[in-house]
Amino acid sequence: MAACAIRRGLLSTASKYNQHKCTHRILSALDFSSGLETKRLQPKCSACGLSSFQQTRFMSSRNRPEGKILEPVGVFEALKQHGKYETGQLFLHSVFGYRGIVLFPWHARLYDRDVSPAAADSKPDSVGHGSKEVKGKMHTYYQVLIDTRDCPHISQRSQTEAVTFLANHDDSRALYAIPGLDYVSHEDILPYNSTEQVPIQHELFERFLMFNPSKNPPFTARDTLRAWQEKNHPWLELSDVHRETTENIRVTVIPFYMGMREAQNSHVYWWRYCIRLENLGNEVVQLRERHWRIFSLSGTLETVRGRGVVGKEPVLSREQPAFQYSSHVSLQAPSGHMWGTFCFERTDGSHFDVRIPPFSLESNKYDKAPPTGYPL
Repeated sequence: MAACAIRRGLLSTASKYNQHKCTHRILSALDFSSGLETKRLQPKCSACGLSSFQQTRFMSSRNRPEGKILEPVGVFEALKQHGKYETGQLFLHSVFGYRGIVLFPWHARLYDRDVSPAAADSKPDSVGHGSKEVKGKMHTYYQVLIDTRDCPHISQRSQTEAVTFLANHDDSRALYAIPGLDYVSHEDILPYNSTEQVPIQHELFERFLMFNPSKNPPFTARDTLRAWQEKNHPWLELSDVHRETTENIRVTVIPFYMGMREAQNSHVYWWRYCIRLENLGNEVVQLRERHWRIFSLSGTLETVRGRGVVGKEPVLSREQPAFQYSSHVSLQAPSGHMWGTFCFERTDGSHFDVRIPPFSLESNKYDKAPPTGYPL
């Protein structure tokens, strides 16, 4: 993994850290790919070893490639329990461990099928999926840049070229991607600060952000970032997030509308969808098959079965609990629905199905031509 981190929600409060006189430095695990054996990244001081809770496993020097050492990258900050992180906030990803920086926030409706209706907000949106009414509550997600030094260490667990666009030419199926972009939930962020003026290595870092020591965080948006966000807003914004857990395997789905193309005298509407699979239990399981049902407003119902996802059959364990990928779907109608199951295999050879929460495919009300390039 690419950095040290914690199990969500267990970072101690700022006051607890302030009671300890040591400077709590973050150690980067950039130079090893499999030595971190905790289920979530955990904040542990490189000097004094203080942790907000008892660590269950530790990095072993046996797993560290020869000549590779841990390097300090910054100092942890207190988690924000309320409000949102600002543009320029440095963070470690609590699940995948990479270093990143916040570009801008999004406000999405989270439809969590694991939450009972009584636990929903007082004024939620309601969505009926099957016989169960799901309450949607507002939740913050972030568009972020991933440090390219960490990409090789997370590529087997999370795609680093997952944010795609329709190309602006005659081939309606052509896509292009911006490497090193991701969407991060508020609880995925472990904020830290750094004295480096260029703490994140990414080709867009200095084009989008500038160092301003008088600000907190000290990295502010350039005009190029604001212009890029405004131009690409319809194809970057996430509006709905769907989540459901089956037998300790949580599936999170985020659909994105990509735009419309004309093909053979008909309109073809495109979406991408990002899926994260998380093992919340202790049992080792492996994804074997996918089974999708795709309904189009035109009246068609398509069934898709296949081995694995994106050519992989990931293993989810305590050491590597999550896998994230993106894929695409097109319809000859402006809206539709998708749902299905993933088939997982246990170590004893038995199988079980994990539900994929139903989600809508909706085109934007005001359709525009997709962007022609990046960043401007």
